[in-house]
Amino acid sequence: MNKTDSPLKKLITSNLYTRYSNILSISDISLFLLDTNGDILLEFIPSPDFCTNVCQERDKKVCPDYICQLENDKEGRFVCHNGLENILSPIIVKDKTIGYIAGMQVYSKDNEHKKYMIDIYDFKKSENANLEFIAKSISSLKTVESKKIKIQEQLCNQIARNISLDLSENINNSNQDIEKLSIEKDILEKKIIDLEAKNMSLAVNPHFLFNTLNCIARIAYFENSHTTEELIYCLSDLLRYNLKQDSQLHTIGAEINNIEKYLYIQKVRFKSRLEYEIDVPEDLKSYKIPNMVIQPIVENALIHGIAPKRDGGKISIYAEKYNNEIVISIMDNGNGFPKDVLINIQQSENKSGLGFRNTDKRLKRYYGKQYGLKIVKSDYSGSTVTITIPTQPIAR
Repeated sequence: MNKTDSPLKKLITSNLYTRYSNILSISDISLFLLDTNGDILLEFIPSPDFCTNVCQERDKKVCPDYICQLENDKEGRFVCHNGLENILSPIIVKDKTIGYIAGMQVYSKDNEHKKYMIDIYDFKKSENANLEFIAKSISSLKTVESKKIKIQEQLCNQIARNISLDLSENINNSNQDIEKLSIEKDILEKKIIDLEAKNMSLAVNPHFLFNTLNCIARIAYFENSHTTEELIYCLSDLLRYNLKQDSQLHTIGAEINNIEKYLYIQKVRFKSRLEYEIDVPEDLKSYKIPNMVIQPIVENALIHGIAPKRDGGKISIYAEKYNNEIVISIMDNGNGFPKDVLINIQQSENKSGLGFRNTDKRLKRYYGKQYGLKIVKSDYSGSTVTITIPTQPIAR
């Protein structure tokens, strides 16, 4: 292919990062913009220290393994000589490759052993680098599941396609196509969030899991272990509900039923240290809500509010209708969120805030920006979190 990179240099002066910030916030795997010479024009998500400071021969220039791929006009996934998964997704404008979305730089489960085969003394000799730094940078390299690698590959490919469309549209000055690009971006955001949610599901065959749990429950029944039997049936129902992918919207009643099973299991675990109360009027239970939006809030109340207290506490869930809105409140009388956890939830920088952030995004996606999740209070008297949805379905 004929290659040129001049449009990309203009592109990085625009709000390129801001446009994809919502999508990128759900990933912690490296992703960057390359020109056809291997120069890094923009880092969306930084590369590991090992790749940046040990393997790259100079600043803002990819390592020799990438250069080799570029010189041979190759694209797609490849494994570097150190065993790391990488990707090159081409940005094509008018049949010309003008750059790449690249990155990943993680170990798959199959290749993780190669991390321990890296000879740090080779780098010491060639790079004259600090041995301790090299060893630490190698140990910090991530190993991720194949599902997450595939999600990252889809993300790279879609961003590359969107940038290709964007540049083509700028050339053709087509407002109609630009609107189409925006729609595709929204679709991509939803797809990535859904894939992330699915990636947290169990990898075990669900039928095998449920059959095994039911078998154990029957044994508990014949042994007169009725509490054990009830626990197993609750866990089976809980897992079955969590794994449902048949519908994005469930009834509030189904959500509450799922929460009751979750809290029953936790009650057996915490005994007198946990009390709970659920008050949701029957006339509100038929309204639809995205599945699995209440459990992350209840789980956080238990982990950060009730569990740290010596005497435990109480979780209350109730729902009310105000004009054209339904407000579901999750309250606890625990210690409140620790300051660092609250900051992480608000900034969405790590897993502490992932359940809150994804829940809020899903609600806003279904109902609009004025709806969603809100932390009403969090102090030493406890926490209150609300979920607000409309009583009327929103046209989507």
